[in-house]
Amino acid sequence: MPTEVVVALIAFLGTAVGSWSGIRAANKLVDFRLQKLEEKVAKHNQVVERTYRLEEQMKAANHRISDLEDKEDHDEHD
Repeated sequence: MPTEVVVALIAFLGTAVGSWSGIRAANKLVDFRLQKLEEKVAKHNQVVERTYRLEEQMKAANHRISDLEDKEDHDEHD
């Protein structure tokens, strides 16, 4: 085999391995960042769910307070 062909094959192999290694490293970084983002989204969703439950509890408490105030007003007029 001519020397030029051997050199070209070695250069091609080096380029291919370098590109493949770079792609793998980038994929690992993307996977890591995606995992961290998923964790943050999960925490955010928990906060949203807790806020919704608290709003429902506040709504019920305000309704009970209104009922008690209405009952008190009604009792005062009798």
